Amino acid sequence: MNQPDLGLKVTELRQGRGFTQEQLAEACEVSQRTIQRIESGEVDPRAYTLQCLTDALDFDFLEDSNSSENLWLVVLHLSSILSVVVIPLLLWAWKKNQSYKIDKQARVVVNFQITMALALFANLFLLMLAATVFIFLGEMDVQSPLSSPTVLIATLILPLPMILIGVFCTYQGVVNAMRSMSDRPVHYPLSIPFMK
Repeated sequence: MNQPDLGLKVTELRQGRGFTQEQLAEACEVSQRTIQRIESGEVDPRAYTLQCLTDALDFDFLEDSNSSENLWLVVLHLSSILSVVVIPLLLWAWKKNQSYKIDKQARVVVNFQITMALALFANLFLLMLAATVFIFLGEMDVQSPLSSPTVLIATLILPLPMILIGVFCTYQGVVNAMRSMSDRPVHYPLSIPFMK
């Protein structure tokens, strides 16, 4: 992990554990100024300091797995195509302590997938509601449901948002997978930030 990601991760883990910079410096047997400079991204810590940070914060800063990290990021973003929240959630839970990038980007992907799943459920609800209304109004015969022109048109139009959501998810997954591979910022529009 390189700066500034390293400094951001050290700050996040230190605050999560309730340590002050002084307490972390004591645990790592370095000066408080060293911790400040690492967290601000001014310096890359030596291997000994990285090992001490790894022990104190229970996070493997020494693992150099950029190619593996990129593979997991691609898998993470391409899972958006399926709109199955479980895949990025499991990947985030498994890899969040091994990579700051995966931790950060998985939260964005999970937010996007939860938002799209909610949109799909809302559309499904509207489809069921429309079918119920057509049955109630007598437009749709249960024996031959497509006999009415109104029902036929509704059957063709109502699933359209589900198709558009699928195309949108596919496009966003592919574009953001390519962005993550080239170290550009990823962006999922229309996401509700459930996880920050």
